Amino acid sequence: MKTSDVMNADPFCLHANDTVQYAATKFREKRIDAAPVIDETGKAVGLFTKTHLFHVVEGGHDGTGSVGQWMTAPVKTVPLHGAAEDLLKGKLHAAPVVDSQGRVVGLLTRDNVRDSLLMEFEKSHEKLKTVLESSYNAIIAIDAKGFVTNWNSAAERITGIDRTEANGRLLNDVLPMSELMTVLKNGRTKRGQKLQLGQTLAITNRAPIIKGGEIVGAVAVLQDISDLESIAAELKTTRELNKELDAIIDSVYEGLYITDGQANTLKINKAYTRMTGIKAEEVLGRNMKELVDNGYYSQSVSLLVLEKKKPVTIMHVIKGKKKYLITGNPVFNEKNEIFRVVTTVRDVSELNRLKQKLETAEKLSAKYHLEIQHLRSQQMKQTEFIERSEKMKDVLNVAYQAAQGNATVLILGETGVGKELVGRYIHKNSPRNQAPFINVNCAAIPENLLESELFGYEKGAFTDATTSKPGMFELADTGTIFLDEIGDLAFGLQGKLLRVLQEKEVTRIGGTKHRRLDIRIIAATNRDLGKLVKEGTFREDLFYRLNVIPILIPPLRVRKEEIPYLANHFLAILNKQYGRSKSMRDRDMEILMQYTWPGNIRELRNIIERWIVIDNEDLVSLVHLENEGMPASFQQADKAVRLRDAVSEIEKRLLTQALEKGSTRKAARQLGISQPSLLRRARKYGIETG
Repeated sequence: MKTSDVMNADPFCLHANDTVQYAATKFREKRIDAAPVIDETGKAVGLFTKTHLFHVVEGGHDGTGSVGQWMTAPVKTVPLHGAAEDLLKGKLHAAPVVDSQGRVVGLLTRDNVRDSLLMEFEKSHEKLKTVLESSYNAIIAIDAKGFVTNWNSAAERITGIDRTEANGRLLNDVLPMSELMTVLKNGRTKRGQKLQLGQTLAITNRAPIIKGGEIVGAVAVLQDISDLESIAAELKTTRELNKELDAIIDSVYEGLYITDGQANTLKINKAYTRMTGIKAEEVLGRNMKELVDNGYYSQSVSLLVLEKKKPVTIMHVIKGKKKYLITGNPVFNEKNEIFRVVTTVRDVSELNRLKQKLETAEKLSAKYHLEIQHLRSQQMKQTEFIERSEKMKDVLNVAYQAAQGNATVLILGETGVGKELVGRYIHKNSPRNQAPFINVNCAAIPENLLESELFGYEKGAFTDATTSKPGMFELADTGTIFLDEIGDLAFGLQGKLLRVLQEKEVTRIGGTKHRRLDIRIIAATNRDLGKLVKEGTFREDLFYRLNVIPILIPPLRVRKEEIPYLANHFLAILNKQYGRSKSMRDRDMEILMQYTWPGNIRELRNIIERWIVIDNEDLVSLVHLENEGMPASFQQADKAVRLRDAVSEIEKRLLTQALEKGSTRKAARQLGISQPSLLRRARKYGIETG
């Protein structure tokens, strides 16, 4: 125990000319019992303690006298790097600690040494206790009178007796069959004796504890040998596993040759014998160098592996027969030493045949894959697209090629031209077609809700966030996310979207974990993003990130040759949907061809749907009214109510009723929708949720 480890460093020091009164005041303030007295150079010239103060008081002296009159001088010092125990050997109560120059750097007291020794003792005692408790074997100790002094946790487990019942009691009252009292009396050690403790069979070793030539106790160590049964079972299992392993090795089609780390042959499988004609009894136990010298092999891949300490592959002719491809792989132990070499042997002629079969199969597979893709594309075109113009054929051709890669696509076009359909077409023709396609309308969701919808949030991120929720980006993982109306995305969210595009990761609101994403992003807009960039409402860096593969969908007015096909397509679908059988006249088709269709395909479908739903309505008048900007269905309010308006009215009424009964969270639960969805719909109808 070093002095420097236990001393009071940087002690309060006195000078010989300091008054006794000053010393007493400092002793009281600093709560100390002694202080070194030093000269101008910092060297010890004495020691002043509380005992000296007592002498001053007992002698009836006042405190004006100097410390130098009463201090102990000369004083015995201890070196900084000496042994602290020397203070006790010198029978000193305190001593200044000095460095190699003789300057005082500390004060060592009996209390310092005593406390440190006590701490060391407690540590040693704790270590011994830990060792005893960590032992898997029971350790039982008694004192000279036979009282139990130690009963570790293993003793509790093996005997079934709790230590609280054993410690402090006579051993014969606790475990009379132990025979440890006999060892205590005769002082003879007994080893390897069996002891039956209920269902447990133990082996015991007993020995006396001798101190100073006298027996002061005895100790017994008990080992539960019931475990040997489980070990025997494990050995049986191991043998069975070895049999299974041998069977597996022999069932492998390739030849296997296994050696140890010295190239001694351990095993070959049946395939090796079949391929080479070499039997196990010819090579087992023999070294590869010996087999090469005896002409079995012209070279050994096992020896090459041991030399190079890495896998080695060679072409080799065995016994002048066929050519074989031989690969040796080293197996390393925990010391990074090779302790096995596993060699695989393949017949090159068989490999060539298999290669030819595989190439043929791959060619057929590629051919079938292309045919399936073509059929899928054709089917998709038939079910989703009516494209009779060269412009739309070009659009779908570009979309199909874009689908084969993973680049970001920006779909441009006026409202109603079918941007979402093209987005779905790209997804369905891509390798991601079995994964989700998530559609997000950036203009339809309020800005304060859109961020949580896109990125998700963690529990507690805001007042109503009672649970965590993944965002649209996470839901689209491994699939495609379609960001419609991207030109209306709030400027503040554009930077976060840019990070998703660049880093391919997302962080939920209120969270810190970055979640990696594997998604395809398709964006769409009917706005001029280049113009928005110049106006400063759309980030230029985001524009370039999105505009990797731009696809411009032409408006319906420049591809009017598709109008008849589209009109008849919608007519067939909607007649079936509403149970009608309306048909178009030449005059109807002429008016459809003359109209400019600012709403494009969506407007065409809406007009045909109105015509089918509303009785006694003329298609020509519908187009005429549409051209003048008047919803034809509102011309005669008593005739019919639009389905969309009826649904909206019911939805508004249900929302109002649910919100009157409780909070937004309860209302959402009652209606079976999410809270953000409820808030979005309430805002749409101007319903207060506060």
